Amino acid sequence: MEIQNRKARHDYFIEDEFESGIVLSGTEIKSIREGACNFNDSYIIVRNGELYILNMYIGIYKQGNIFNHEETRTRKLLMHKREILKLNDKIRLEGYTLIPLKLYFKNNKAKILVGLCKGKKNYDKRETIKERDIKRTLEKISKNKY
Repeated sequence: MEIQNRKARHDYFIEDEFESGIVLSGTEIKSIREGACNFNDSYIIVRNGELYILNMYIGIYKQGNIFNHEETRTRKLLMHKREILKLNDKIRLEGYTLIPLKLYFKNNKAKILVGLCKGKKNYDKRETIKERDIKRTLEKISKNKY
């Protein structure tokens, strides 16, 4: 099971990708396994040398009763200190943004694919849409020939 942030690939140029762990409670993991997760408007910040993801929505687990979690709380990401410092320098000096691209399970642990991104302008977005449409029509033509 994996949850993708499709809007990120449309709105940003992705320069690099990093894998990080995420600190979750038990009811959050169960909700993610059910697919009740969304991070379209979420982003990642560096605070006190640690990574945090903000605005990530994880739905309430129905059988969680009093032990349920807050849906959009700030969650800590787990990454090596050296990588965090490198990302922090890129963010501060070069104007990059950290965006979550994908949430997936690896060896029964939740992982987030973090993208080091730069924002696209409207004309860049139109250009990528045009390239995708051209690629689609070329594939249709090649299928019809054979």
